[in-house]
Amino acid sequence: MNTRIGHGFDVHKLEEGRDFFIGGIKIPHNKGCVAHSDGDVLIHAICDALLGAAALRDIGYHFPDTEENYKNIDSKILLQKTMSMLTEKGYSIVNIDSTICLQKPKIQEYIPEMVKTIAGVLKTDLGNISVKATTTEKLGFIGREEGISAYAVVLIQKLA
Repeated sequence: MNTRIGHGFDVHKLEEGRDFFIGGIKIPHNKGCVAHSDGDVLIHAICDALLGAAALRDIGYHFPDTEENYKNIDSKILLQKTMSMLTEKGYSIVNIDSTICLQKPKIQEYIPEMVKTIAGVLKTDLGNISVKATTTEKLGFIGREEGISAYAVVLIQKLA
């Protein structure tokens, strides 16, 4: 068995009057991400981690923000396409551990729905997906509510 690990990171600026998508769901908030796609930092970090684990480069390579067909795209579609690339290479997900960093809104109550959504797109068990949230204790651009970031670590396996 071939086991590989990948790490992903994404960050976006927050701006008033935009929809706020995270973990594949829309969360009520007065701000949303400034991005070419829907700006879902969690899904973008997971995509990057999966692609990196399989040595398939990064999310910007496969889904560049210069391509009009990715303008305002639902990031769940990007995650689905990423998983298809991994499946073609013979990989499956062992687990995903992720962290969302934002000051507001508090998202703890939305995490089970995020896990369910991500697991559904990836066709994996709920127990294989971990989503955590933290603040930066009002420090930096995240603490000032100017932006949001997410980190993901994945473990994938290929049966030989």
